[in-house]
Amino acid sequence: MDPVTLETARLLLRPFTPADADAVYAACQDADIQYYTPTPTPFRREDAEKYVVETAPQGWTTDRDYILGAFRTDNGALVGSFCLTKLFQGVYELGYWAAKEQRGLGYSTEAARALCDWGFTVLAAHRIEWWAMAGNTASRALAEKLGFTLEGTLRNRSMVNGEPHDWWVGGLLKP
Repeated sequence: MDPVTLETARLLLRPFTPADADAVYAACQDADIQYYTPTPTPFRREDAEKYVVETAPQGWTTDRDYILGAFRTDNGALVGSFCLTKLFQGVYELGYWAAKEQRGLGYSTEAARALCDWGFTVLAAHRIEWWAMAGNTASRALAEKLGFTLEGTLRNRSMVNGEPHDWWVGGLLKP
């Protein structure tokens, strides 16, 4: 699928470009992003370049990961990265991270809602899943604002820093 651009009242969601590497690098220096998301730790400038030049475009090319950067329309600042990943026919996972200075302003909810609406409409999703490491209360709050239903806790689902961690899982069904 060719990459798309989505617009909301305050945001432009668009494919990342090489020019976005500095903003991605700066955002991913945040300890919470490195702890709660599958980004390399430490996150280097080369990792940011790879993300915007290889990872994000390849997701669209393979029709598996639909990654968009969310940018404020008032000043062009990077809000975060938002993605729908195909799990099964009609089932996608919503993933996201937000730049620390953009949190708490409603931008992530706006971006994630636009991407979910696009997924239900264009991708014909009937279910979108959300996963987060237990303890990531900001991610859970966002998912709940979007209408996701918490469906369970997966015990010791992953290892982080050599320790097993539980994960929450939720679902949002097509309206």
